[in-house]
Amino acid sequence: MKITIIHGQSHHGSTCHIARSLAQKLHGTITEIFLPRDFGEFCTGCTACFHVSETKCPHYKQLSPITKALDDADIIILASPVYVYHATGAMKSFLDHYGWRWMVHRPEEKMFSKQAVCISTAAGAGMKSTNQDMAHSMFFWGIAKTYSYGAAVMETSWEKVSPRKKRAIEKKLSVLAQKIKNDQKQIAPSVKTKILFHVMRIMVKHGWNKADQDYWKAKGWTAKKRPWNA
Repeated sequence: MKITIIHGQSHHGSTCHIARSLAQKLHGTITEIFLPRDFGEFCTGCTACFHVSETKCPHYKQLSPITKALDDADIIILASPVYVYHATGAMKSFLDHYGWRWMVHRPEEKMFSKQAVCISTAAGAGMKSTNQDMAHSMFFWGIAKTYSYGAAVMETSWEKVSPRKKRAIEKKLSVLAQKIKNDQKQIAPSVKTKILFHVMRIMVKHGWNKADQDYWKAKGWTAKKRPWNA
């Protein structure tokens, strides 16, 4: 099993520790990306990725090794501490660069057989909205199954988190890891994902931008082929 963790910050705090712990419980090969250390560019809004090709993005070369890590992974973990009730700016900027991969444009077929986990921590609240920031992209990428886990650690550093709370977190992570491993044996997109794909297929088939139309036709998706049957 291959696991890619995208950390929404470059320091090794509570969110980092929890994401790493989950990955270790999955017993796979782990690749870690730290934002903004490994990628910190802002989307320029040029729309070249939509209308021409993702290769025309001014940050394409910098992003390519991360894209490969995402494509190669069986499990994608997005981890962000809560910043004013939302994901970090670095995480948001990173996800902005993959607008072209949303199902409305050119989704990667490998995503339809992957699982993802959105992890967030806070000294107080905001985990739900932070996880939703990340989970939206996972759904629109076509990820088959996405889990969310939020922890109110009640501290600003992992070292200060109480042993009791750490034990509770580890227990929940063990349960989550087992669910992921069980699901991996028979992973398939949800009905909701298949419905969205069908709607997007109709839209592309009856008129969309040429880059997207050409992509869907080349994949055979405007005919009878589907990415989850690839």
